Amino acid sequence: MKKNIFIKLAIEAALKAGRYIKGSLGNVKNIRYKGEINVVTEVDKKAESIIVGIIKRHFPYHGFIAEEASYGKKECCAPSEREFNWIIDPLDGTTNFVHGFPVFCVSVALEHKGRVIAGVVYDPTRDELFTATEKGGAFLNKKRIHVSKVTHLRKALLSTGFAYNVKRARNNNISNFVRAIKSSQAVRRGGSAAIDLSYVACGRYDGFWELYLNPWDTAAGFLIVNEAGGKVTKFDGSKYTIYDKEILASNSKVHSKMMKIIN
Repeated sequence: MKKNIFIKLAIEAALKAGRYIKGSLGNVKNIRYKGEINVVTEVDKKAESIIVGIIKRHFPYHGFIAEEASYGKKECCAPSEREFNWIIDPLDGTTNFVHGFPVFCVSVALEHKGRVIAGVVYDPTRDELFTATEKGGAFLNKKRIHVSKVTHLRKALLSTGFAYNVKRARNNNISNFVRAIKSSQAVRRGGSAAIDLSYVACGRYDGFWELYLNPWDTAAGFLIVNEAGGKVTKFDGSKYTIYDKEILASNSKVHSKMMKIIN
């Protein structure tokens, strides 16, 4: 399998979509609500069409799992029966984007027979390109990256997020957030899971957790963390897949300590 072809294509698609998104910042005309606080814009949809169009020209028979269009699949998707599936979040952090808060990105990953083998997260406001291939390492703008070496939770900078159902869900992550604040150096909430995972991979964060995410939120970041030497599991330490609804990622050194305060 020629993974270099796949990662180059993912990079091309993410860069083109990201540059379009950056050029659209502050010029959003149509905002639609998919839920009480879950927004989508014409920029999300156009960015997705850019990515899908580039990939389909090269691999017309590959499957797609994307946030803004189901491509014949259920929105909150189960794994596809296709051998290759591109998992796409064209604009992770749409709420931030709409408000002009510069924390958002493009996430593109490729799944092969249930394994994520290539992943790209592109932050257009900082021009930061995070990439990884299975067993090929993780990189930020072509320089290899590694997770942090922090071993004590009291010295750890953590990150998390809150799902769109935070106002209704019984398990809304707020109690986890409170415990983490009391146990760590600090906790940040940036609003983009793909960026949060990428920051764990390059050592800016020491750990990240969240609930109710979808495959397009985590697929690329999951691989990037793993390839940077980090650890990704469910809250109880069991194996994580991108179709699970809870994720705990860390530099591995604070993982067990995070498990004790996250449930």
